[in-house]
Amino acid sequence: MVGPGAEQAPPLHKSLPAPPPLTPVLPYDEHMVTRLLPLLAALTIAIPAAAQQAVKTNVPGIVNYAGIETTVACGGPVKPAGMAELKSRGFKAVVNLQLADEPTADVAGETAAASAAGLNYVHVPFQTASPDPTAVDRFLKAVGDPANQPAFIHCAAGSRAAGMWMIKRVLVDHWDIDRAQTEAEALGLASPAVKKFALDYIQAHAR
Repeated sequence: MVGPGAEQAPPLHKSLPAPPPLTPVLPYDEHMVTRLLPLLAALTIAIPAAAQQAVKTNVPGIVNYAGIETTVACGGPVKPAGMAELKSRGFKAVVNLQLADEPTADVAGETAAASAAGLNYVHVPFQTASPDPTAVDRFLKAVGDPANQPAFIHCAAGSRAAGMWMIKRVLVDHWDIDRAQTEAEALGLASPAVKKFALDYIQAHAR
């Protein structure tokens, strides 16, 4: 027993602070999740699509190179050094839309250079003056083959290549025309004749 005036011994146990209030847990709402899933899916698709922009780059051995990351690239004729560069950038194939008798065309040389670089090579002759609609079918088959993805598509300067890619974007990827045309112009679509052919072909084959 402690007498009057004596020091009080400290308590053996200090009082603990009160715990923070618990955060309430919302009940699981299956209908809310179902409504949010399409929105989340749309955001997932829109973010990378918005991030991919056509960029024109000075690539040795390639005329007018313009590409969208590892999705596609368009341009003009390719020298052997350009084939090796395409391979190093991850491309699997080269699709050539030039006629064999065009002044800048070298189908045999490109075929050999592509083979040496380990690239697939597809020749789909397509001329603006009298375009062959069946060439589009062959083109879509070539770029739709996983073994050829991604592909570098070329003509004399890039306009035909970008125009064909525009058709693919609308009819295969189901892009709206304005979005596909904007991308195609960034990739090199400049010829009014090619643009008209692409728009007419899309209108005739739209489902």
